[in-house]
Amino acid sequence: MMRTVRAGATVCWPVLLLLLAVASCGRASKDLPDVAVDLVVVPDPPQIGPSTVTVTLTDAGGLPIENADLELEANMSHAGMVPVFASAREVAPGQYEASLEFTMGGDWFILVHSQLPDGRSLERRIDLPGVDVRRGETPAP
Repeated sequence: MMRTVRAGATVCWPVLLLLLAVASCGRASKDLPDVAVDLVVVPDPPQIGPSTVTVTLTDAGGLPIENADLELEANMSHAGMVPVFASAREVAPGQYEASLEFTMGGDWFILVHSQLPDGRSLERRIDLPGVDVRRGETPAP
């Protein structure tokens, strides 16, 4: 009796499932062009150590977006560093505040993850180059 083995089909299924998982992750949250995201970091310029991050969300008409759920994820631009996470709380209409600790000098970016009150999800990346290594000092111009 002859037995047929389909090695190609066995290998293809895991690859197909992986591609579907990656594709669905990309759709989980997206950038929304009708939502403006403004970010301010204090101290300015940013330095290693604790910082206050204020995020302002406004709609296409410039009105504040209230009652959103906001999470911040700070990452260094190079691989190998552990991200820093913080939940932001609304301190004024459309204005959200969180504390983040920059653990190393260099180039960072902050991912703003938000669930808006209308049910849409927002993800926006904001680059934060040149976090200074001198804690508590203002860098020379």
